[in-house]
Amino acid sequence: MRKAWIIDFAERAFVVALAVPFMAAFLSYSTAHPYVLLLACMELATAVMILIRRPGEAATAPWPVFLAFAGTGFPLFVRPGGTGLIDPAAALSIMGVGATVSFLAKLFLNRSFGIIAANRGTKTGGPYRFVRHPMYAGYFVTHVGFVLANASAWNVGVYLIAWTLLVLRIREEEAMLLRDPAYRRFAERVRWRVVPGLY
Repeated sequence: MRKAWIIDFAERAFVVALAVPFMAAFLSYSTAHPYVLLLACMELATAVMILIRRPGEAATAPWPVFLAFAGTGFPLFVRPGGTGLIDPAAALSIMGVGATVSFLAKLFLNRSFGIIAANRGTKTGGPYRFVRHPMYAGYFVTHVGFVLANASAWNVGVYLIAWTLLVLRIREEEAMLLRDPAYRRFAERVRWRVVPGLY
């Protein structure tokens, strides 16, 4: 119980510690680049939901805890700047699609949301009818839009690591969730994890 409480506290403190410099860096660009503000708002919403989420039976083993923290933290290391490979309006459109998907997924999760894999109940409505992890699908689309408008070796490297961690994180989450008969039925009905027809 004490270990779970420490991890829970660390989860919230970790998000705040990374979100503050991320928001400071992004808000200085937001007036000239609306798509930058969109990514900042999306990440801020994630941080807020982690702070208010309800507890669940979370993993406490070192590997899933590491993946959860690293997978959440890495995307917060991207920064505006670099080469714009597409028009800002196109970037805003791509990111808007991704942010909408993520936002809808979070609405359906409500407070059943957190960094570390936990069984907080199986959600099957809304975007969860199409893929098992629509929030992650939305993140991926949003990240692609952002990096196309802010192409740099740093940003590309950050997202490649973040996406690798995301896939590993999904595997760990599902290893826990598939112990639940309700989630197993959901997984049988919704075949794809993130991208229909691919993964």
